[in-house]
Amino acid sequence: MRLHEAESPNARRVWVFMKEKGIDIERVPVDIRAGENLTPEYRAKNPMGRVPVLELDDGRFLAESVAICRYLESLHPAPTLFGEDEWEMASIEMWNRRAEINFAMNAASAFRNITGFFKDRETCVPEWGQVCAEEAKSQLGVFEEQLAKSDYLAGDRFSIADISMGVFYGFAGMIEKMAQVDFELDRPNLKRWYELVSKRSSFS
Repeated sequence: MRLHEAESPNARRVWVFMKEKGIDIERVPVDIRAGENLTPEYRAKNPMGRVPVLELDDGRFLAESVAICRYLESLHPAPTLFGEDEWEMASIEMWNRRAEINFAMNAASAFRNITGFFKDRETCVPEWGQVCAEEAKSQLGVFEEQLAKSDYLAGDRFSIADISMGVFYGFAGMIEKMAQVDFELDRPNLKRWYELVSKRSSFS
């Protein structure tokens, strides 16, 4: 197998997941700044033109970072990062989706619209970016409350939800500087959790 990837939060989620599992896969760099991901050759692998993409040995391609992680989990079930019983699996899915939709999508929209990082390929609206930044900041309050109840997002065990939010939280610090916004990342429970997560060897 080969992982087509770039320096991006979604690709980083898969890297961290693989490290947690002890999985070693050949990594093929994709130059997204130069638009390599938008070429016909790359779109043949993923018509959405995004990274990462997992290329299987039989020539099939799998996109979307969590789908890739689920596939790898099926091949390497231990240690589980998607949960064991019905409640744990559902809770992990819930918090992973909240990390993606409620926080990361808003933070990323703020970054793209305010900085104009991809203005050569999309219309950027700075005012909308500011709205998204405020929504991302508001959503962090939900995570702060949850982390007052448990060590990790979905309970007392590290999971894919912590990988996702850990990667997004780290990326948000860069967004704050580049887009000159304030997500109020320095909240006590989030800070304690991120220190715990970022000390894991998989995050190094």
